[in-house]
Amino acid sequence: MTPAPAGVKRPFSRPSGLVTSHVQPRPDSALLIVGHGSTVNPDSSGPSLAQATALRERDIFCEVACSFWKEEPSLRDALFFFDQSEIREVYVVPNFISEGYFTQTVIPRELELDARLTNRRGGQIWKYCEPVGNHPAVTELLLRRAREIAPGVVEAETTLFIVAHGTALNDRSAIAAKREVEKIAALGRYASVQNAYMDEAPHISDWARLTKTPNVIVVPFFISDGLHSYEDIPILLGIEPEPVAGMTQRALFRPNPQQVRGRNLYYASAIGTEPQFAEIILAQAEAFDRSALDLRQIT
Repeated sequence: MTPAPAGVKRPFSRPSGLVTSHVQPRPDSALLIVGHGSTVNPDSSGPSLAQATALRERDIFCEVACSFWKEEPSLRDALFFFDQSEIREVYVVPNFISEGYFTQTVIPRELELDARLTNRRGGQIWKYCEPVGNHPAVTELLLRRAREIAPGVVEAETTLFIVAHGTALNDRSAIAAKREVEKIAALGRYASVQNAYMDEAPHISDWARLTKTPNVIVVPFFISDGLHSYEDIPILLGIEPEPVAGMTQRALFRPNPQQVRGRNLYYASAIGTEPQFAEIILAQAEAFDRSALDLRQIT
């Protein structure tokens, strides 16, 4: 590619296979990435912070910031991040794997968003975008993660489990995981593609009963690695007999496969740790503008 002339910013082109449009610089706009955060898991905010750093380096937005529900800076702090005299609009992208209680209730409440588009005093406009997990590119990222941890595996002899948390707070929380299973199963690559959950049926602890294939790939459908992927799921899978103090990603995500219950078990890190989620954040901001006429009230 011919270099751009000095002083001229070339629009960032996303890698092929993920999304194909170009992101134009937005010098009077800011990007706010909203994550869950955790008071007990220092890795929870890692993906959001890393994606913010990557996007900040591209100089697309005037400012790129993060805020969290369970960490500092808080969602309430974000109300005061952006100078109204310099920033005309703020794109709010939830770095959540699915639509649910936090995206529908907590974030709008804490950020005082009364609609998909909220006008602040002083004329600043806040645009509330779809969560990253709703983007269609997530399907390819799941497939890529499965291929990376199980290279050369015979897919016709393999079951792929996409593991979500499961919750009674909002029955929409599992929709994204179920959608991905349906899309991947329709491709006909794997012998079986299934959802499993930590807190509702079908439980991931029953994985050996739910499938008979010799190879089993398990991908946690979470934004970040933490207590669930380091401790809870490994115990439920039978990889670890009990919680291990100070368990680290390097120790847990050791070379695959692992021999468990007579199967070749391939265990991945959380899908949200994939660096390409930065591209999805950009895509969700663009998607808001493409559907700007659909400004329905948040329900």
